Amino acid sequence: MTIVNGSTGKRREFFRLRGHTVHLLGRRFQLPANRMARIAVGIAFIIGGIFSFLPVLGLWMLPLGLVVLSIDMPFVRRWRRRADVRIGRRRRPKTRRSD
Repeated sequence: MTIVNGSTGKRREFFRLRGHTVHLLGRRFQLPANRMARIAVGIAFIIGGIFSFLPVLGLWMLPLGLVVLSIDMPFVRRWRRRADVRIGRRRRPKTRRSD
């Protein structure tokens, strides 16, 4: 998902999936090649995001866990794609009709 900054015209990507690598907000996370290990990592990130009130864990872990799970689980992938489209529609500049 990309967002275009109106003042500079630069594109800013929130997340990007490339093979077994997830780029999230400028950070790069290398994922294991094993499917079960990726699912375990995704679940661990979601649990860490739920306990975000603790000092080491943070709310950033929740969306990262969902992105990791969306690689291997089709129903999570559908949620991610729907959210991506919904956010993209909100961020798109509104055009006027010439009726």
